[in-house]
Amino acid sequence: MHPNRSVETPGVPLVEMRNISKSFGPNRVLSSVSLTLAPGSVHALMGENGAGKSTLMKILAGVHHYDDGEIECGGQAERIQSPKHAQELGISTVFQELSLLPNLTIAENMFLGREPIALFGTLDRKRMYEETKAALEELDLKLSPGLLVSELSIAERQFVEIAHGIKARADVFILDEPTAALNAADVEVLNRQIARLKAAGKAVVYISHRMDEIFNVCDTVTVLKDGRHVASEALEGITESDLIGLMVGRDIKDLFPQRGANFEDVLLSVQDLKLQADSPPVSFQLKTGEIVGLAGLEGQGQQDIVRSLVGVFKPDSGHILVSGGARALPLPAREGIRDMQRLGLAFVPEDRKEEGLYLGLSVAHNVGISLHSQRPGLAWAKRYKQQVTDAVTSMSVKASSKDTSVGNLSGGNQQKVLLGRYLAAGMKVLVIEEPTRGVDIGAKSEIYTLLRQFADQGGAVLVLSRETIELIGMSDRIMVCHDQAIIAEMQAAEATEHAILDAALSTSSEANERAAVA
Repeated sequence: MHPNRSVETPGVPLVEMRNISKSFGPNRVLSSVSLTLAPGSVHALMGENGAGKSTLMKILAGVHHYDDGEIECGGQAERIQSPKHAQELGISTVFQELSLLPNLTIAENMFLGREPIALFGTLDRKRMYEETKAALEELDLKLSPGLLVSELSIAERQFVEIAHGIKARADVFILDEPTAALNAADVEVLNRQIARLKAAGKAVVYISHRMDEIFNVCDTVTVLKDGRHVASEALEGITESDLIGLMVGRDIKDLFPQRGANFEDVLLSVQDLKLQADSPPVSFQLKTGEIVGLAGLEGQGQQDIVRSLVGVFKPDSGHILVSGGARALPLPAREGIRDMQRLGLAFVPEDRKEEGLYLGLSVAHNVGISLHSQRPGLAWAKRYKQQVTDAVTSMSVKASSKDTSVGNLSGGNQQKVLLGRYLAAGMKVLVIEEPTRGVDIGAKSEIYTLLRQFADQGGAVLVLSRETIELIGMSDRIMVCHDQAIIAEMQAAEATEHAILDAALSTSSEANERAAVA
């Protein structure tokens, strides 16, 4: 897609990615993934959270470099070195995080880094204005090139990003969740622009979780799962149910302990939690012995819900009751976590290294810190030697001694140390994000067992995970989030990945019925 390269040769794809593999450290995120983008096509790229979609597109956009495989652009082999190189090859990316600078005009953004120079070395603003105006008009956008980007709506910024790609003579457009911030009218405008790009022989990669959009806009779909290529199919020949099946199609592994049976006293009650003033109210309960999973597509409010319970996120309003102690929401940012711990609720964050553990301190210090935090600030220090020993033993932490630095442990043992911190402190409710993130398969099974033992001994667990199969296997009940609300609830023993994804994609009050039927 260099200016001197013909991209309209019949049968030659605009882009062909073959057997692309990528690892970040020991974590393999893509394994021999292939993708072909034909001229005049709109290609959906789908998969659950963590399937590898964004990594694959960032490789095409020059943000990441692949470890193995090859890429051809217009029939010629290319090693895309940087985002600028990708743009030179005719690849334009509109990520969810828009890249326009709000303090510059539309025209200044369009020519950023390649400003035309007039006589005497001055900026050729007339040319910038005229060429920007032509690019906007090509998309039927009646915007002045002199407008500051800060004055544009989210939808208008999205369209300016696309116009930027057209101005740069791009042949491939990557749209990552392009309608996430658009209303229905703006979606129609976007669809018309996509149709224009298709008619002009461009290729569009369309990443979205919204099934209706996929079937309305796209011609072909490629499905990724766990970093592997599952299928590439023409959408004309498959149904929505078929597509969901391709995205989730695996059985639960034999990793999980037996579910709980007796759920009696309410340990945690959340009433009328509103993340924002105009958000729907969220209410739910956890009972003794119960593990409740919180599912949903990325960014639908589930993390904000759990973090509201400890003051890390500041909601608009609500109430929380823990073991008989009532508090109004939002909780104080500085004291919320300690206040909840005094009531018996502990929080295990997703990023254990940045938010949970003290990597330079020993296993004993990391476990004992919760015991120290329960005492008055001026009290004499205690060693809590036996409690720490009991916790480390019950967690089966693999370390040479309790004096070993936590930073030297494996991911699974670090997670067990973090869990041991709150078990030693006698917590009753555990709120945990991504319990097995970066953990090997053996440690996963151990962590599932530890959480079940915690619940069986009279505790309750609220767990947030992007792995649907994990939520089904370890939970007793699953709540599904969409648009800052809990829109569906189901018993985990009867749940399927299909039912959860179907509910997560729903925008109506029928979600519970659909999940139950599935």
